[in-house]
Order: sequence, then C-alpha cells, then structure tokens
Amino acid sequence: MPQAPADFKPLRYDPAYEQPEPDEAETIQEIMDTMAEIQRKTYQSQGHAIRSVHAKSHAILKGELDVYDNLPPYLAQGFFAKPGKYAIIARISTQPGDVLPDSVSTPRGISFKVLGVEGEHLPGADESTTQDFIVVNSPVFPQKLKDFLSGLKRFDALTNKAEGFKEVFSKTLRAAGEVVESVTGSDEGVMAGMGGQLARHPMGDTYYSQGAYLYGDYMAKFALTPVSPNLTSLKGQDIDVDSDKDALRHLLKDFFATNGGEWEFGVQLSTDIEKMPVEDASVEWPEDESPYLTVGKVTFQPQDAWAAENVAVVEDKMYFSPWHGLAAHRPLGSIQRARKAPYKASAEFRRSMYGKVENPDEQK
Repeated sequence: MPQAPADFKPLRYDPAYEQPEPDEAETIQEIMDTMAEIQRKTYQSQGHAIRSVHAKSHAILKGELDVYDNLPPYLAQGFFAKPGKYAIIARISTQPGDVLPDSVSTPRGISFKVLGVEGEHLPGADESTTQDFIVVNSPVFPQKLKDFLSGLKRFDALTNKAEGFKEVFSKTLRAAGEVVESVTGSDEGVMAGMGGQLARHPMGDTYYSQGAYLYGDYMAKFALTPVSPNLTSLKGQDIDVDSDKDALRHLLKDFFATNGGEWEFGVQLSTDIEKMPVEDASVEWPEDESPYLTVGKVTFQPQDAWAAENVAVVEDKMYFSPWHGLAAHRPLGSIQRARKAPYKASAEFRRSMYGKVENPDEQK
C-alpha cells in the first residue's frame, strides 16, 4: 500500500462531526421492524432462521491477524497500539436477507471476528474479548439512511417471491455492467445491490468498511486488500454463477482446499471532514489525499471452507457486528448507528432457537 505523504496530518475526532437527523431513531426502528419481517418470512419459507441481511454464506474460515510493530503514533491506536497475533473467524457472504441462487449476483462481504482482544469494550457490547470487522467489495455504502430503508422495504416485498424474475433481472444488470466496464474501465454504474454485481472471483476483490470508525484519537475507514500472488491473479477473473445455485460456495471450497492467502489490513484516516465525512457513508474518501496505510496482515491457510462443525456454530449461533469491539473503535455515522440494534435483534431471533456461543475465544 502507499506511504503517507511527508506532511500527512490526520484530523482528530470531534463530537461535532457526528450530526444525527432529528428522526433517526424512528428510521432505525423502521429498519429493525422491516428486517424482522424479512427474517420471519424466510423462516416460514425455509424452516430455518437466517440473518436478515447477508443471509447466504459461502465460506467459514479460521485464520490469523498479525498487527505490525513500530507503527507511527497516529496508526498505533486502540487495538493497533501494540503488535500481536490474533486468531480470527471469518464468514464470506452475499448481501440479501434471502437465500438466493448465486446467479442473482449481489455485493460480497467478509465479516471477521478477532479473538482474545483486551481493553475497554463498547458499552453494552455482547462480547467482551472480540473485535469485529465487516467489509464489503465496494468503498462506499450507496445510500443514505432513509434511502436504505426504502430499498429494504422493496426487498421485503420481494422476499420469497419471484426468484426467476430476480435471476433474469440480475443477468440483465450484469450484462449492462459489462458494457459500462468496457467503456469506462470501472464498475461504475452497475446496480450491484439489485443483482448487478459482476460475476468475478470474490478472492480477487478489495473489501472496504464503507462506514467510518473512531481510530483512537482519529477517524478511519478500513480495507482488506489481497496481496499474495495467488489472490492478486484472481482480480477481475470471470466465474460462472449461472449453472450452479451455490457456485460461490463450491468455488471457495475448492480454492481453500489447496490455497491460503494473505491480505493487507489498511487504515484510511480522515484529514478533511468536508471531503472525508463520517456521517455520510456514500462519500468515497479520496485516496490521493489519504491513502490506506498498512497496519497488519490477515492470513488464511488451506482448509475446509465449509466444515460442518464450523458452519453449525457460525451460521446459527454467532453474529458479527461493528458494535462488537473496543471503545477506541466506536462506529461513526448514521449507517453504522443503524446496524447496532437491528443486527442484535436479528441475532436474538436465531439465538432463541439455536442458542449462542457463550465464549467466542473457545472457537480458536
């Protein structure tokens, strides 16, 4: 990753940078109610309780996060204040709260739980020894809070319905996206969240936190960037998601059976609150002014990416939330605040049936 400019000066956090809308609490309650409705519908349809977002999992992995030594003071903050090696549990998934064929190609996410984390955790956190990170293969969250609620309600209306329509619509959007990419050289304009995610190998992508976090005295976004050659060679590689409804799961199971991989964990610090706001996750922070700076490395060794014993625990009894972690890394902004109560409510729905992991550290 790039080095910080010689005159690099991150902006210190100020509470004034967070400005919730007056009716934000009501909007979040509507989001939680809508997610609960999606979860209820999928349970009635499938007979199994699943998450209300990112319901379909493609791989469950165990790995390691190595926090580097000798970081400059502005990077040696919170969890990253001292070097160390930590066990992690990761889940690779796709966005919808409905379990759909992979031909409905939507954004991919990686959630990972760092185990054995000491320090002052966020008030009310369900877990006292973990730090969760949730990253998606796009640098921005494409909607503001009320727009997200509107989209969620539209998705709720289609949950468990019109699967064939979703597949055809997704193929149409992907085809349009290929044309856009051939002209612009980017994925710009692809309505990935509606099924237009280009059918590319998920291990070649860079994944981003989208929302901002406290970073000790500062404010940051995070990124997970593939660096080992076997991963970087997969960037932009086409895959077939149309002939197998679980194509991504089978792809990743085959990949990790013989491959591991290394990813850089990067931190992008806000240096200008106008250009790099914390309230609006739809604004991409310019990397030419504040590049992602490497603070550690994530490593996965070859393994069974769909081991039954891991799937049973992670899918039914575990949940990932940006609100699991240290107070030094409190989530910032409306989208982040909107994840707190709905994620917990979604987890409680599953836990009421399947129980919970009492001590995540035992999963090492």
